[in-house]
Amino acid sequence: MESPDRSEAALSADRPTDPAVEEARHPFLLALGERVRTLRSRRGMTRKAVALAADVSERHLANLEYGTGNASILVLLQVAQALQCPLAELLGDVSTSSPEWLLIRELLEKRSEPDLRRVRMAIAGLLDGGPVAGGDPARRSRIALIGLRGAGKSTLGQRLAQDLGFAYVELSREIEKFAGCSINEIHSLYGTPAYRRYERRALEETIQIYPEVVISTPGGLVSDAANFNLLLSHCTTVWLQADPADHMGRVAAQGDLRPMAASREAMEDLKRILAGRSAFYSKADLSFNTSAYTLEEAFAALRDQVRELIGQPA
Repeated sequence: MESPDRSEAALSADRPTDPAVEEARHPFLLALGERVRTLRSRRGMTRKAVALAADVSERHLANLEYGTGNASILVLLQVAQALQCPLAELLGDVSTSSPEWLLIRELLEKRSEPDLRRVRMAIAGLLDGGPVAGGDPARRSRIALIGLRGAGKSTLGQRLAQDLGFAYVELSREIEKFAGCSINEIHSLYGTPAYRRYERRALEETIQIYPEVVISTPGGLVSDAANFNLLLSHCTTVWLQADPADHMGRVAAQGDLRPMAASREAMEDLKRILAGRSAFYSKADLSFNTSAYTLEEAFAALRDQVRELIGQPA
């Protein structure tokens, strides 16, 4: 460990003492500065040593530590490298907030996707109080259809529920019941955080009420990790896929032209959304591409695959 030097003491004297200056400092910058100081202490490094390793001036680092310097992302990256920590830890990522988080994260680093999936399912089982590998025993008989709008979730979901003798729930309608207004109004009046809360309540109630059900979920549910984890823990999930042109065509055929009107690059927007969500959709227990079939063919093939998945005779 390096001993404190005189320059650090001198720079510490520059810490703002004017109440107006203190009040003007942004809370995020104050918290960031505190994390830099904590990490520097944890590493046993003087400010001078960190400044040299990060190739920034001591004055600049002092301002950063006291929340008066709005450093660029590249400077923050250099400081993180000097402190031998991920940039996320410097910025305050939750997975760096405690020793347990850090130890868990280290165990998971560089693991394969199949390994991570097994760990997630084991954790879900442990936290739910059920068998480690089994989780919710009713999971097999709750079928949740995920995917973008226009994949066929509503059409195929209703037919699948009827064939299985299960209840059918369209989660968007349940969300609207809880909110007392349409999905669009929830977003425009209350914002996305409120929508996610209604989505959570609707999903929790559906899981609680129905041990046997087919659920058509909103396309964006996978964007909320907490809600998606809840779905994965309590439902057998099926990703209904379709080619982008089919997504667009089916939504337009239903009389909804908003995807076309919202952007001149609607198809590119849809492809970007699909690319951004595919990694989450792919966590489903079964993937089924509806573009490869007519409606009747799609239902027959999906029915057989779902029945095999949940252990029911075809």
